[in-house]
Amino acid sequence: MSDTSRLAGRRILLVVSGSIAAYKALELARLLGKAGAEVTGLLTGGGTRFVTPHALQAITGRPLAQDLWSLEEEGEGRGHIALARQHDLIVVAPASADRLARMAAGFAEDLAGATLLATQAPVLVAPAMNWAMWSHPATIANAAILANRGVRFVGPEDGAMAEAESGPGRLAEPPAILAAIAELLADPAPQEPDLALEAALDEAIAAGDAPGPLEGRHVLVTSGPTHEPIDPVRYIANRSSGKQGHAIAAALAALGARVTLVAGPVAMPDPAGVEVVRVESAREMLAACEAALPAEAAICAAAVADWRPAHLATGKIKKREGAAPPSLELVPNPDILATLSHHARRPRLVVGFAAETEALMANARAKLARKGCDWIVANDVSGDVMGGDENAVHLVTREGVEDWPRMAKEAVAARLAARVAAELDAMTAGAPPVPGERP
Repeated sequence: MSDTSRLAGRRILLVVSGSIAAYKALELARLLGKAGAEVTGLLTGGGTRFVTPHALQAITGRPLAQDLWSLEEEGEGRGHIALARQHDLIVVAPASADRLARMAAGFAEDLAGATLLATQAPVLVAPAMNWAMWSHPATIANAAILANRGVRFVGPEDGAMAEAESGPGRLAEPPAILAAIAELLADPAPQEPDLALEAALDEAIAAGDAPGPLEGRHVLVTSGPTHEPIDPVRYIANRSSGKQGHAIAAALAALGARVTLVAGPVAMPDPAGVEVVRVESAREMLAACEAALPAEAAICAAAVADWRPAHLATGKIKKREGAAPPSLELVPNPDILATLSHHARRPRLVVGFAAETEALMANARAKLARKGCDWIVANDVSGDVMGGDENAVHLVTREGVEDWPRMAKEAVAARLAARVAAELDAMTAGAPPVPGERP
């Protein structure tokens, strides 16, 4: 049980959005006040359908915030900038499906939206909606985007609902929300993205639904190994199965992206809704990638051979009795990741993979600097990763490192796809469009 004594004197903004579960916000406000917190209520237009302003103001004992355009509230320090700056934590309870969508899109048409967009305080949301709404791919994607931005989640719970139905979507009980608040304020570090949300996103991907945050965007993905021919029957290759790259392409397509998948020789089926370009060698893969440009993002998950034979034998190299094995002269293959990172039509976001067997983080950071890409997904392949069904990766950026737990490759793909969607959304808001692509 969390220690609620640490809530004494903490300033909390309680946003109540439109849900039948809004009555529980009154009990949450009472519990927060009992623990010594200073609570300001912010009632959305939908929230007023279920809770009266008088009730929320009476329980908090503080003037209510409600109207973005109120000169009175602005003058009394309850405008969106003041609310965003003066609170230690913002709690959205209940958070309706509509409110989650508005938060994910960054809408600021009401006081709650403008405040949430302006704040740098931690944000905790307690979703509440019908199970079908919580399970809808659009809600799943919105929640995943928010989780990847650092928004904390408590609930929802599985249980009875107002519509005489039962399922996931029920608002967490006020004591559970109170405990989550106390825990967050004790350790306000950004939360790892919610694995439950990503598991739900996996289900949406498997079902072939398109939540839409990448709708209209073109993303290039490479996957699998390359085969570098020695003679007509032999080649240099690696153990890459293409499972991770293909899963990433499927996850991006499930979020609405137009995906071009440049795939080396793999036994994987083509992901649904994805344009697949099949290649053999590294040079063919580079040519296919350049032909696919422009794209807003490129994710280079393929395990491209670093070298190829300098000379291709026109006939099978025969083994001669008593003769020494033939020597192979190798030459470097083109560097696809570096080429895309410095290309005249460079995608806004370029992501590479670092498959290492030792000094994982040092090699990944060096690769990030050397290649000129934006992110590196680093993974240790000394075990059963190549060809296996699970992966444990680290997302390396110029800002730091995110350590993701070991999970199914489809779950890694879902998390990375949501992360890409959020990043492109932020980039689009502050950067000129990629030539040939939508703004």
